[in-house]
Amino acid sequence: MKQSIAHELLEIGALHLRPENPFTWTSGIRSPIYCDNRLILSFPKTRDLVLKGFVDLIREKYPEVNMISGCATAGIPAATLIAHVLNLPMTYVRGEAKKHGRQNQIEGLANPGQKVVVIEDLLSTGKSSIACVKALREAGCEVLGIVAIFSYDLPILREQLKAAKVEATALSNYDTLIQVAISRGIVARETEEKLFAFRANPQDPAWMEI
Repeated sequence: MKQSIAHELLEIGALHLRPENPFTWTSGIRSPIYCDNRLILSFPKTRDLVLKGFVDLIREKYPEVNMISGCATAGIPAATLIAHVLNLPMTYVRGEAKKHGRQNQIEGLANPGQKVVVIEDLLSTGKSSIACVKALREAGCEVLGIVAIFSYDLPILREQLKAAKVEATALSNYDTLIQVAISRGIVARETEEKLFAFRANPQDPAWMEI
């Protein structure tokens, strides 16, 4: 599944590898990879594959789940599809509470005691995902875990998850992507060291000099 999804994300252009001309993330981190999973919505074959991956993983890992919650905004479409297939209630969580109206951060009905799986499109530093988990816990929900389409598996993510005492699983990840990209000739094998140096310490720009 990890290889199939990495292949599909490369095929539709959701994943871009540019080790010689890095992308700049919102956080300021310079990255050899950029992931835009929103493109999945436009490709039914890929969308079905990702949906099946989510549903199979949740049924196996979290059989006790009774609510699906998407992280706004990119996690909302996947959460909607998953909740529909599993016939479960759904909510979504904003990055922060609205400044007007009822000032909700969680949209939809979140009841204390509900067992929730959080849906994300992407795990990088984990900041937005953990903010989502925190909001659900404050509402009295029990967060079983986070499930995402793709994870960079960065050290900072592991630290954040450990501190928040929540686990996260992704349908595909950085290591798998690199293996698939090299096998397909999308990036040269000579760049492998550079790509893994970024993953080991993304805040250190020295990886670009390798």
